[in-house]
Amino acid sequence: MTDFLAQIDAAPPEARWKLARGFLFGDPLPFFAELRAHRPVLALNEVTLVSRAVDCTLILDRPTTFGVDLYKPKQGDYFMAQDDTAEHWRHKSIMKSVLDVEDLPEIRNFIRDETDETLHKANGEIELVRAVTRGIPVRLVQDWFGYTRSDPDKLIDWSYWNQQDAFWNQPFDSVVDGLDQGAVVAHRKKASVMMAIYLGRLVLRRNMAVKLGSRRDDPVSRLLRLSSSDGVTFNTRDVVFNVGGLLIGAIETTSHAVCNALRHLMSDPALFSKARDAALGGRLEDFDGYVFEALRFNPAFPYFFRTCHRDTELSGGTAHARIVPKGATVLAVTHSAMFDPQAFPHPEQFDPHRDFSGTYTFGHGIHSCLGRHIAGVMVPEIVRQILQLKQLDLGSGPDFKNSAVPQAWPIPYAA
Repeated sequence: MTDFLAQIDAAPPEARWKLARGFLFGDPLPFFAELRAHRPVLALNEVTLVSRAVDCTLILDRPTTFGVDLYKPKQGDYFMAQDDTAEHWRHKSIMKSVLDVEDLPEIRNFIRDETDETLHKANGEIELVRAVTRGIPVRLVQDWFGYTRSDPDKLIDWSYWNQQDAFWNQPFDSVVDGLDQGAVVAHRKKASVMMAIYLGRLVLRRNMAVKLGSRRDDPVSRLLRLSSSDGVTFNTRDVVFNVGGLLIGAIETTSHAVCNALRHLMSDPALFSKARDAALGGRLEDFDGYVFEALRFNPAFPYFFRTCHRDTELSGGTAHARIVPKGATVLAVTHSAMFDPQAFPHPEQFDPHRDFSGTYTFGHGIHSCLGRHIAGVMVPEIVRQILQLKQLDLGSGPDFKNSAVPQAWPIPYAA
């Protein structure tokens, strides 16, 4: 046994999760290697950390056994806060159809043009988070998803607080220094009310336009046409819920992913140079792997949390087999799983030609990212446009400002 587990074992039980969380975010890869080798199922008072790929996959593949119970207080009746229900599958199927994969080439061109224009208008100095990593997804939401007559700053605010409360303000996050959990909940509730008012007006306005023959083709219009068709159970309330989900999922996660990819690429000058060469080379297939591999090293979400519904053995058939009890909060530490040599050959090697279909960057199982195909073109294209800038200086990286996600990143470059 090496240092990380020794420190955890030596700490009082009530202090162990905070210590382990510090390792998880502060020195992840050596910590994960030790967990996988010596204690792949680490039970602490607040959470159970699961670090091997086979166990993470099992957890995410079994929604009846490992449920998203902790989502519901944050997301209410939204289908992603449900496990294996009729509504979950109906709404997901509808949303996957509405977010048509055939649109991806046009979406990528839109992202390319918007990012290029934003960077060149800034004339050599830009606040990257607000203007680009959040700003470009906001434009996609407004112009492509159909959020007409909307305020981009409000859209960012609504997405931010819903994401903060759902993913970074769970009961087990109480150990985070400086986190005012009640304040985050209050911000999320206020943001949700304001968002609901806007969405209600949007849906009423756009529904009237559809009835009057508007041929506008965007997710909002598609959902409204479906809702009025009587062809499937999907009413106006469902339209509002799912249009809201598009916003919440599109902005903050994209921003975090773009920043994390850039942070990893800039951590190694040789790697950064190769990525820039690929970005300038013009062949998307030569570049995108740099971003997806960077996100394997530095994902936006290092784990996915679930609630255990029945006593379940993990790491079965090994010397590390352990029963996770019913009611336990389980963290499938997918950042660790993506470095498990049993699932990822030569995991310590940065390989932009790796097969990324098996990674957990966009989650896994029935709760994987609904917009993964859109994110799969939007994130690398934003990064590509940034890396094409001349005399780019990314400095020391983004300022998180005591948040779980990047908040500001001023950068200079040659105009």
